[in-house]
Amino acid sequence: MGKIIVTVDDSASIRQMVNFTLTNAGYEVIEAVDGQDALSKLGNKAVDLVLTDLNMPNMNGVELIRALRANATYKFTPMVLLTTESQADKKQEGKAAGATGWIVKPFKQEKLLAVVKKLVG
Repeated sequence: MGKIIVTVDDSASIRQMVNFTLTNAGYEVIEAVDGQDALSKLGNKAVDLVLTDLNMPNMNGVELIRALRANATYKFTPMVLLTTESQADKKQEGKAAGATGWIVKPFKQEKLLAVVKKLVG
């Protein structure tokens, strides 16, 4: 079985593109529409990577990362923000919450795969 990656984004087209890219590279993908959806779909299931948007309704990416980091299951799980935001203060907020990295949208599929491979193999 391939590595499991959770992709969280309120944009269906972004989820579709990320899912397509990762599935074709041999990863298993769990999709969620926002942070709350991700938490409910994950339960306590161990995953290899979380890719989350920053700006979403109900629960944003930083709130999701904080919630996951508070759970021992996800203490060491790599978490990357995939967002249109590139301001230093937003990056700092993500880092403080426990984000492992940051990818700015729009992204190139090769860059996404390079980051994923670096983090989970």
